[in-house]
Amino acid sequence: MALTPIDIHNKEFSSRFRGYDIDEVNEFLDQIIKEFELLIRENRRYEELVNDMQARIDYFSSMEDTLNKSIIVAQEAAEEVKNNAQKEASLILKQAEREAYAREEEAARKEKLAEREVVQMLKKVELYRTRFRVLVDAQMELLNSTEWETIVGEPPVQTVLDDRTELAYNDDEVTQNEEQHG
Repeated sequence: MALTPIDIHNKEFSSRFRGYDIDEVNEFLDQIIKEFELLIRENRRYEELVNDMQARIDYFSSMEDTLNKSIIVAQEAAEEVKNNAQKEASLILKQAEREAYAREEEAARKEKLAEREVVQMLKKVELYRTRFRVLVDAQMELLNSTEWETIVGEPPVQTVLDDRTELAYNDDEVTQNEEQHG
């Protein structure tokens, strides 16, 4: 059990012959009591200071734990954001690739269609040239004919012109044949 100033104050010593001077002992005990009380107050103050410091240490330890947890949460969130961004970028890239492929396919289809149209036009131009040539040849033959003076109204010459004109303007059969073979 701890010794208190009251214990010191209340302590009674037995007297003996030739013992210590009682006043001197009491005076010394009073001095010890004062010093002891001072030490006890100082000890309490230091205990309070230690408790205060311990409370601060506990607070800062708690804060450190909270900050560490926050850092971990922030790192996890940043990693998740990064992963989500990478996934989104991958999806955007795949979508862009699909769109690019679709556009390439569409462009290739349009190119083939345009090539077919060009070939059709070239065939029509060639057909027109052939018909025009037949018409011009028929006209030249007519102009070069020796019977020029008798042509007006005679059926044999008209028959020749009708045959050649029919050949020149009958493009439906030629176009259908080309489409079937082309």
